[in-house]
Amino acid sequence: MHLLFATSIVPDGALASGYEIANAAIIAALRRAGARVTVIGFTWPGKPASDPQNTIVLGAVDVRTESASSLQKLGWLAKAMLSGLTFASVKLRVVADSEVRAAVERAGPFDGYVLNSVQFAGAFERLFGDRPSIFVAHNVEHRSAQENAAAAGGLFQRRLFGREARLLKAVEERLCRRARFVFTLAEEDRSALGVASDNRSAVLPLVTCEPPVQKKPRRIDCDAALIGTWTWQPNRIGLDWFLEKVVPHLRPDFRVRIAGGVPSGVTSAHPGVDLVGRVPDAQAFVRSAAVIPLISTSGSGVQLKTIETFELGLPAVATSHSLRGIDHRPVNCVVTDDPVAFAGALEAAAADVRDVDGSAFHRRQVKALDAAIRLGLEKLEPVSQEVFA
Repeated sequence: MHLLFATSIVPDGALASGYEIANAAIIAALRRAGARVTVIGFTWPGKPASDPQNTIVLGAVDVRTESASSLQKLGWLAKAMLSGLTFASVKLRVVADSEVRAAVERAGPFDGYVLNSVQFAGAFERLFGDRPSIFVAHNVEHRSAQENAAAAGGLFQRRLFGREARLLKAVEERLCRRARFVFTLAEEDRSALGVASDNRSAVLPLVTCEPPVQKKPRRIDCDAALIGTWTWQPNRIGLDWFLEKVVPHLRPDFRVRIAGGVPSGVTSAHPGVDLVGRVPDAQAFVRSAAVIPLISTSGSGVQLKTIETFELGLPAVATSHSLRGIDHRPVNCVVTDDPVAFAGALEAAAADVRDVDGSAFHRRQVKALDAAIRLGLEKLEPVSQEVFA
């Protein structure tokens, strides 16, 4: 079976974000199931595809809103309003439908499409109706947009996020309706997308791709460490909760390091909080902390940082929302949504560091991931054998 994996940004081997980690895990699982996978999408500027022989590159784009100029943002907004597309999808409309279709035809034939998340599929929605498809919903995007609207500080932003939510809901409904099968990354997302039937959807338990390597002893340089793309609004909401609600209850000498791009205006009066920016080795960074705070309070899908923390066997204190999509919680993870209790649990974990072997968690995730992938591919096989054999 030959599948076209349609995604906004093709893998470049960097695995710099949760989205890229998830994509790599899903593509690897499809190939373990015996499918031939060709990826189509865009590259980041200056970052070539990691597997060029099995990749169709449509061009290079930088879709990050936070690094775009004011003129670029206004251009995206105007184009979105005129086209009726979402703000996220319109950023990918740098090539015409005809160019995409020609690229697909040159690399075909295909038995089916894997439409990876809503951004690329929404930008070129009319092009993927000639083959059966599987839709991979990384998040319930319209729910995230609704939460972003509620958290927005100004009327203009609330209206923009409200528009995104309405458009995303319609696109997600269409993609789910047309798909032979839907993959989500969290159980609750199946109901939110209206595909809760086991005949229509399954959850993909993810991994961070490489089996964890236990490196002992760890050198601990701080009490707690967080890393993430904090410019992404759901992550920003969690970070604000942590800094405003949890950190004030930590003792003054408790050391917290926060890595990753942080929007302007994010600060903390706590003397132990250090915003360190980007770090060269994300895994080494989190392994240098006594405990990992898992602080998600909004959004959908799965938290890849939760999975990585459990694979590495690191102690954690987590909100209940951070565990969405996770069936098994290690013994060294404390769960609480109360800010005072969260702070207390962090201090207790840092005072008595207890790592565990994360390899069993990793193996359990891989086994469940492969089983779910096979279930979805079975929905394409009858069509493949009948029409495209």
